[in-house]
Amino acid sequence: MSSGTGSRIVVTGATGNVGTSVVRLLTEDPEVGSVLGLARRIPEWSPAKAEWAAVDLASERADLTGHFAGADAVVHLAWAFQPTHDPATTWRTNVLGSIRVFEAVAAAGVPALVHASSVGAYSPGPKDHAVDESWPTHGWPDAAYCREKAYLERALDIFERDHPGIRVVRMRPAFLFKRESASEQRRIFGGKFLPGPAARPELLPFLPDIPGLRVQVLHTDDAAGAYRLAARSEDARGPFNLAAEPPVDAGLLGEMFGARPVRLPRTAARSAIAAAWRLHLLPASPHLFDAVLRLPLMDCTRARAELGWRPVHTATEVLEEFLLGLQQGAGAATEPLRGRKVG
Repeated sequence: MSSGTGSRIVVTGATGNVGTSVVRLLTEDPEVGSVLGLARRIPEWSPAKAEWAAVDLASERADLTGHFAGADAVVHLAWAFQPTHDPATTWRTNVLGSIRVFEAVAAAGVPALVHASSVGAYSPGPKDHAVDESWPTHGWPDAAYCREKAYLERALDIFERDHPGIRVVRMRPAFLFKRESASEQRRIFGGKFLPGPAARPELLPFLPDIPGLRVQVLHTDDAAGAYRLAARSEDARGPFNLAAEPPVDAGLLGEMFGARPVRLPRTAARSAIAAAWRLHLLPASPHLFDAVLRLPLMDCTRARAELGWRPVHTATEVLEEFLLGLQQGAGAATEPLRGRKVG
């Protein structure tokens, strides 16, 4: 790390759900001297020690090497979830843009790269026990999100082989939520016209219990804590699973909402999602739904042992905070997280 004034860390995708939490935690760290946030649009929000630059990773003209020069670590978070009907567009930003980031890290001589992978990179796996970081990362090929995350895992395999002197960390978090991300995630996955106030437990007479729908979640701030530890570390490298307990399924949600789980076949749920997606009524694709039903549960022992990381929030607390944010149209002072209450 840099001496004197503290380390300099660059964060891509710095205005989104994860980026805002990572930037805030880094700027609050007394050992960090400055944080450069890269985003397509400069936000109104600017904490102490933070600087901003407008960068579009999909553009070949982006001067990433210049922005990375002198950095002690690059935390790469930038990601585009939409348009789901045009996977070539997300591929340009997510895959080609990420490869530009990797190449610029090497060209600028940055000693550490912390990359946002995902549980979505994992191949289908068990729902009755957790797997560690050695589980295959071939994704679910029919879902663009998983396909892109898995492809970048292979790109990083080659990057690490060719640049053994660069410390590479791959974070594989579960689904990330916080109150301030509610409006953004409603727009990304539910559509801009889905009324947030409808996310009230008392309006649910029953909960669909779909076979395979058992997943893990994590508070975005808890994930950001792991990113900060990895960026500030001198020896952490390789993949780290990140998730809170307990796993989320219809039983847990039924207890939270006071609603009765009712078994619903996968085919019926998928058909409804596919129809809404084809009509452009729902942004989340049925292919992502297929992937979610197949994602393994993750064991987070390595993050606890090697990073000293512990999530502060339980999965239940994460969902309660997020649902409150949906009802309130919560957001933050960045373009991706802008609040909007519908209905």
